[in-house]
Amino acid sequence: MTMEFKYGLEDRPPLAEALLFALQWFAVTVPLIVIMGRIVAGFHENDPAGQILYLQKLTFVVAVTLACEIWWGHRLPIVAGPSSILLIGVLASRGFDAATVYTAVACGGALLTLASLTGIFTLLQRLFTPRIIAVILILIAFTLAPKIMEMVTLGDGNAPPIANLSFALVLTFGMFWLNRQLGGIWKSTLILWVMGLGSLLYQLWVPAAQVTAAAAPPWFASLFTNLTTHPRFDPGVLISFLICFLALSINDLGAIQSVNALLSPPEPKRRLICGMAITGLANVFSGFLGVLGPVNYTLSPGILAATSCASRRIFIPTAFLLLLLSLSPWAVGIAGKVPSVIVGSILLYVLTSQVAVGFMTALEAGGPFGLTEGTVVGGPVLIGAVIAFLPAPIFATIPVTLQPILGNGFVVGMIAALILEHVIFKVEKEG
Repeated sequence: MTMEFKYGLEDRPPLAEALLFALQWFAVTVPLIVIMGRIVAGFHENDPAGQILYLQKLTFVVAVTLACEIWWGHRLPIVAGPSSILLIGVLASRGFDAATVYTAVACGGALLTLASLTGIFTLLQRLFTPRIIAVILILIAFTLAPKIMEMVTLGDGNAPPIANLSFALVLTFGMFWLNRQLGGIWKSTLILWVMGLGSLLYQLWVPAAQVTAAAAPPWFASLFTNLTTHPRFDPGVLISFLICFLALSINDLGAIQSVNALLSPPEPKRRLICGMAITGLANVFSGFLGVLGPVNYTLSPGILAATSCASRRIFIPTAFLLLLLSLSPWAVGIAGKVPSVIVGSILLYVLTSQVAVGFMTALEAGGPFGLTEGTVVGGPVLIGAVIAFLPAPIFATIPVTLQPILGNGFVVGMIAALILEHVIFKVEKEG
């Protein structure tokens, strides 16, 4: 059954309302870009100017992706942003230069586009049973846990770990409480307010965490520098990202299908094919620019229900605002000054909900959920977590070519889930 909205898919809200709705989606999108971008920018760049440039390019990719999806892709009111699955792939590829990593991102995007347009993806889709999807959702959280732990304890390196950890716990529980108390757009944009107010409270909690003043970046500057113009291929990195792209495609599929079910638009199959093809092309573009690739987010239906506006046209001004933001190092620099402790706390809060959805997916898959089914879900998650927490000296003993695969908890967990679901326990499930 479709919901009733004040404005439907093809409606044109009055200008004032359209701008307000666009600002709301802008307020939802920017924190997601900053959170993912801060982690990867810090991984690649030690120079503040380089980190700002990374955030600029990431914002630009999301702006272009939104516009292309609305005009030529799924043509649905779905927000897009950096993929947490690809974030895991980047973090697991330490030791390889950026060109090698983003060449793999571009290759994965190209194959996703090809699989969408040729129908190959419908064959691969059969591998992803509800339990495999549950493993994907839970694995993302567990394999990002080491990075979250680093952010909420070490922070930016100028405050005691116990002070950082205590603040992160208070802030995280505060977000859970606010999530329960708030409603409507306040709930949808909670992360934005936490980024701003949390940063101020952090300075009061840990005065030693004051950031050293740096030269102000320019108001506007080009972002077409440090491009992946000389592709570099490494088999291990490429295989690792191809497995990540399998999971990304399921995430993208879920986002588009959920809004298709909510709105019942015409030509849902065409929207699905075109939407996933645009996601693939956007990842090719991301690889060229040297940044994390985007994906359509599954949080869109909740925001649509909160705003009562399902018009796709309001995403055009949202994309334009993101485009303007991407061209200003000064504005991006302000957004990027959120302390690492705040970013880690928000990521912990967001991924908690993702784990909950993973458990719900596993339990609502249909049929009994016994020891066998629990093993298919729990085994890969535990294996992936063990790999994710490997100490650096042990990780270094893995052959360099295999590090992006055997050292990637998400990839190892995914492979384990597929083996358990489709090989070891296949007969028992069908019997």
